[in-house]
Amino acid sequence: MTWIDLTQTITDEMPGVSFRVAKTIEKDGWNARILDVYTHSGTHADAPVHFGMPGPTIDEMPLEKLMGTCWVVPIMDLEEKALIKVEHLGEVAKQFKTGQGLLLKTGWSQWADADPGKYRDGLPRISEELAQWCVDQRVSILAVEAPSVADVNNLEEVTRIHRILFGGQVFIVEGICNTESLDTKKIEMMVLPLKIKSGDGAPARVIARPLNH
Repeated sequence: MTWIDLTQTITDEMPGVSFRVAKTIEKDGWNARILDVYTHSGTHADAPVHFGMPGPTIDEMPLEKLMGTCWVVPIMDLEEKALIKVEHLGEVAKQFKTGQGLLLKTGWSQWADADPGKYRDGLPRISEELAQWCVDQRVSILAVEAPSVADVNNLEEVTRIHRILFGGQVFIVEGICNTESLDTKKIEMMVLPLKIKSGDGAPARVIARPLNH
């Protein structure tokens, strides 16, 4: 099966990212750049310390948490700031098995370049009900196209939702893209964050391949 890349390309137009020239062919014999990057830029993974919760830092995340079977849940045409609820999962909520993951296919990543303000400030949010459902069902990975699982302009909400999920050991992956390439109900997904010591999160390469069972 062909692997599909669900990762945003890191560019210097991305919030929290900048490049500086370190070496050039003409002066030094090779090209190299220095990258300054916010740990939650682009496609990235969160660790519990991001919101002051106990649990593994990004470099200590168990490898088995970084991969697994995920349901692809199409939830298209959401309005800005919509709350995603358990009912949006449809039949997946009935078929879900403990330890599987969820990828919410909302199409929201289309706004990352087209309208960065809308992408960040109007994002669809995980409801408290759905966050608790993820904990109760022992969801392994929750992957979203938005830059966060909750309203980044509402500290109370973004803290509460992250802490509910972290409290249930749900691995949070934010800012995925290219979900239109996913056409099966389930995928095998791998999330490979940079191994940053004591990291609160890190940019990650996220790849998936379709499962037909």
